[in-house]
This record gives sequence, structure tokens and C-alpha cells, in this order.
Amino acid sequence: MIVTPEGKHPHVSAGEAARAFARIGLLSFGGPAAQISVMHRVLVEEKKWLDEPRFLHALNFCMLLPGPEAMQLATYAGWLMHGVRGGLVAGLLFILPGLAMMLTLSAAFVLYGDVPVVTGLLFGLQAAVLAVVADALVKVSKRALATRLMWGVAVTAFVAIAFLKAPFPLIVIGAALGGIALTRFRPDAIKTATAEGAMLPERAPLGATLRTTLTWLGIWLVPLAALLAAFGQGHVLADAALFFSKTAVVTFGGAYAVLAYVGQQAVEQFGWLRPDEMLAGLGLAETTLGPLVLVLVFVGFLAGAGIEGLGPLTGGLLGGLVAAFFTFAPCFLWIFAGAPHVEALRHVRWLAAGLAAITAAVVGVIANLAVWFGLHVLFGDYPEWRFGPVHLPSPDVSQLDVFALAIALAAGVALVRFRANMLVVLAAASLAGLAVQAFR
Repeated sequence: MIVTPEGKHPHVSAGEAARAFARIGLLSFGGPAAQISVMHRVLVEEKKWLDEPRFLHALNFCMLLPGPEAMQLATYAGWLMHGVRGGLVAGLLFILPGLAMMLTLSAAFVLYGDVPVVTGLLFGLQAAVLAVVADALVKVSKRALATRLMWGVAVTAFVAIAFLKAPFPLIVIGAALGGIALTRFRPDAIKTATAEGAMLPERAPLGATLRTTLTWLGIWLVPLAALLAAFGQGHVLADAALFFSKTAVVTFGGAYAVLAYVGQQAVEQFGWLRPDEMLAGLGLAETTLGPLVLVLVFVGFLAGAGIEGLGPLTGGLLGGLVAAFFTFAPCFLWIFAGAPHVEALRHVRWLAAGLAAITAAVVGVIANLAVWFGLHVLFGDYPEWRFGPVHLPSPDVSQLDVFALAIALAAGVALVRFRANMLVVLAAASLAGLAVQAFR
């Protein structure tokens, strides 16, 4: 039972499809790998609405895009069955349960984050997040760094963002251009996964693609222009709308990659939250439904909570919704405009090489994220030595938090060695943090 490229399925009603995607949304714990597995089980194995090749083609396309691949895969699958309306419903049902949970947890954090019990729970959660990020780094490295050249790209990206404070978008663009250039001189230097031999779908008319693109650009950019016109740059809501719009364009490599960019901007440039609060938000996102990139809703909530003249909950809710809208609206543009051309794009070798180089650079960015988080969790605030453009962290070894180190190591062993369930590990780490809080 196979859907058609035009987005019609003769045997699946809109209501039945909506119920299936609502179920997927309510089961989407555990990060993108687990979420994609749930979708595969429901759509391919149970319902048989998609066959294996079409599911994998859709997944490969979504992996090439900026933004949360699991949410975009749900949107793509909905589009296959019921066109734009089906894709919109599927994408929204996938993210809405997690969005509601993250807004609720963000409000609780703003109101009760300084309560000793909550502080202890968050201490353990933050330490365990180090292990989660390290585990992600190992998994991504195995997939992305297949050659020495790819290792070189990853190391270069790490040095650029960690020690030279290079902007994340510049690293992405540089990696892409380097990968494309290398295919002309050393075609085998970068391993790509083009879909050779696969049957191409019918191309959508260019006029239809243009109309779709303009429609979704309007849905995305008109509210952005309205916020900038109403408040002007310098206001939290306008700055957040512009910032999360930029983030949606450059976040190749999933949520762990975007966190380095967000950490560099939201923490260091805008001052919307502290590094330890960023860690807490990531820990909360790991325990909620939906894509991990919902951590950006937490960032938006804390940014909005500080708006003068509004209560922390009102401002936080506005900030969280702004973050959600400008993070996810572009995803619908990528899918609805790009899905009809997916196979043609996957056959272009130079494009695949550029995207593979971006993936390698993302490994270096995630490594920087792990180091950045680790230093803040284990040592708190620390000074930096600066030599021209070079920034070197200089933590005080006497300030090492041995309790945080112990929790992080235990969580790492549980995740990597024993493949323990992430939610169980995070819950145990939170309880350990509570015990440390009581002991101190």
C-alpha cells in the first residue's frame, strides 16, 4: 500500500492519519533516533502506509535540512498522504504535546528554580546532561567521520568555535564550500550517500514550487517584520524572533549542534540566561515529548520572563511562543517546497559532498558544546586567557565539583556501557543531585 508522490493516499482518511500522528507525538520521548523509530513502527510496520524505500528517502531528505529532522519527517509523511494539509497536521501534532510540556516546565523553573529541592534536582540533571552530550558526540562521530579529511574538518571547526569564537553560520558556510570544492579535485575525499539507481519522482512545476515558497516565506517573515516594526531591534521579542529565524536556517546537525550556536548568542551576547540555566533547559528538553530542539522554547521563555512591564509568566509565555513559531515555521517551508524535488537533490554529488562536510563540522561544534558545558558544570564560572583572537579557558582546579563529576561519570557509564534508558538515567541523576544538596 504505497502513497503517491502527489500526496494522495486512497485508503487513509484524514482523521485516521491525524490520530496516528497524534499517537506518534504522544510517544516521542528519547530524542530523534527514538522518535524516528516510533514513526517507522507506526507508519511502515503497523499501518503499512509507507514502504521502506519511501520512508528512507524521506528520512535522508530531512537529514539534509536545517532544523529538527524527526519533526520534518513527520511533516513529510503527512504530506505524502494528504498533501499540504496532511503535512501541516502531522507536523503540528508531533510538536504540540512537547511544546505544552516545555512551556509548563519553563514556567515552573522560573517560579521555583531557586527552591532548594528544585536546585538539587537540577544540579543532578545538569551533570547527567554532560554524559548525554558526550554520548551523542561519540555516535555522530562514528557516522560522520569516515575519512581523515573529515576528521580534519571536525577539528578545524572545533578550534574555530572554541578558541577563535567564530560564528556558527560562518563555520557551516565554510565547511559546505570546502566540501563542494574538494569534489572537483579529490572526488573520493568525502564519502557521500547519493541515491544512485533510485527512481526519480515527477518534478513539481516550477510555478507551484514558487507559489509554495512565497506562501510559506510570508507566513514566516511577515510576523517577523511586524515584530521588528512594532518593537524595533533591542526589544527582547523582536530580537528573539530574528535570532530564532537565523537559528532555523543554520542548524544543520540537529539540536546538539544548534545548542553551541544558541549558547554563544543567547548566553554570551544577549544575556537572556546563564550557562547553568542553559544546561537545565537541555535536561528538561531531554525528559519531554517532541524534538530536543524544544530547548529553544525554554530559552525564549527565560528571555521573555525578563521583559520589564510584564509578569514573568506573561513575558515568558510570549517569549516561548515566539521561539516556537520562528523555529518551526521554516520547517514547513523546507518540506512543502523541497519534498517534490527530493530525489533530484539527492542525486547531485557536489551538493551531497557539501552537506557531508557540514556534518563533519557539526561534530567539532558538538565537541565544543561538551567542553563548554563540562567546564561550567564542573568549575562554575571561570576566566579566559586572551591572546589576540585566541580565547583559552582557564578554570581553577581547586574549584572542581567532585559531586558533579561523579554524577556525570556514573551517567556516562550507564548510557554508554550499559545502554540504560535515558529517562531512567536522568531521573536517577536528579535524585543523586537532591541527595548532594541535602548533604552539603
